[in-house]
Amino acid sequence: MKKISLAIFGIVVIVAGLVASSALYTVHQTQQALILQFGNPIRVVQDPGLHVKMPFVQEAEFYDSRILDLDPPAQEVILADQKRVNVDAFARYRIVDPLEYRKRAQTDANFRDVFGSRLNASIRAEIGRILLGDMLTQKRAQVMEIIAQQMKAFAPEFGVEVVDVRIGRTDLPEATAQSVYNRMRSDRVAHAARLRAEGEEQKLRIQAEADRDRTVIIAEAQRQSQILRGQGEGERNRILGESFGKDPEFFDFYRSMEAYGAALGDGTTMVLSPDSEFFRFFGSIRPKP
Repeated sequence: MKKISLAIFGIVVIVAGLVASSALYTVHQTQQALILQFGNPIRVVQDPGLHVKMPFVQEAEFYDSRILDLDPPAQEVILADQKRVNVDAFARYRIVDPLEYRKRAQTDANFRDVFGSRLNASIRAEIGRILLGDMLTQKRAQVMEIIAQQMKAFAPEFGVEVVDVRIGRTDLPEATAQSVYNRMRSDRVAHAARLRAEGEEQKLRIQAEADRDRTVIIAEAQRQSQILRGQGEGERNRILGESFGKDPEFFDFYRSMEAYGAALGDGTTMVLSPDSEFFRFFGSIRPKP
């Protein structure tokens, strides 16, 4: 009898445990729960903690309450100037109404596909109205603001809130990028050639001016040196004339000594008569009374 009672108690405990495990559920602080009854959503639980539901009849689906990211594939957009660019955009969103989210999206994959397509369509429509150069100006921020407002207006249909929309990267297609690169390279080569030509012109002009200034300076210096040399020679001759005029015999002797010094150098051989006029001062020098 005691064994039967223990078996019944054990069965009751097991059944109670199964009922409790089916009736109790925990909502994490980063999650929110949607309660389904026979597959139909009936209420949303967003408060974290332990909650109770009808066992075996109701079930809980959990959705993330944090900010999530949506990064659809990059797409090619034709701009207003018929240029093509690859635009890679992303969005940040939060699920605020799990019931509406499940009704419209059903699954996360379906939501990302539908909402990502809507994001790309909005990007094509708005960016297609601007020029390529506008992507590098303040107009890019204005376009992103317009796209963000459109997505925020569209988001409540899916029970989500769009936090932010941004263009992560804008690239030119490979063929267009190569064409632009070649054109930029040609422009740079032409610009470099123009700078070299201008530099060569300036170099020749500076050299010509320097050569002209050099010629003028040298000519002026030579003229001044000739003047100074003439003045020095004149002053020298005047002084010598005054000095030698006081003693003509000494002047004659001095000039003869200069002639001897110029004529009688190292290794000089001269054959002259002893009574030659050139040697008149040799042997004829007498002290002056």
